[in-house]
Amino acid sequence: MKERALSEITLRKYEKPYDLSSRELVKKVCLSLGLLQPGDSRDIMVDILLTLTEASKTKKELSSGEIKKRVIESRTKSNLELKGIADSNIRRQLKRLNDLFIIEKKNNLYRISEFSSLNEIFSEKIEKFYVSGIIERIKEYLAALEKTEK
Repeated sequence: MKERALSEITLRKYEKPYDLSSRELVKKVCLSLGLLQPGDSRDIMVDILLTLTEASKTKKELSSGEIKKRVIESRTKSNLELKGIADSNIRRQLKRLNDLFIIEKKNNLYRISEFSSLNEIFSEKIEKFYVSGIIERIKEYLAALEKTEK
């Protein structure tokens, strides 16, 4: 039996969102969904997700190059270091968002899944599909354990 997880997710609970900027809200979303680690200085994921949510408002799909360009502009405007902006890292972060069903890729263009709200994506794809599948498998292991204990 392999020890490699088929899927995994980290969920964190933070204080209620009071008077936060868009970037800070996206950062809390990334932290809450395990896309960013607490205290992580490499927070390029925040700018990528922020860029895609802003593009989603106008139903715009973006190439990885356009995402990188917008991320650089956003980080420069916010006086943040340009860490993690290598093409390979941008693509890796996009894959992580895609693996969690938050974004989708079509014809080398990225967008928030079906231009839905992040709230809807979380509810429909992460909570109901992804997390429930993990919980069901854990229950299977618990049931199998109970059978061995008798």
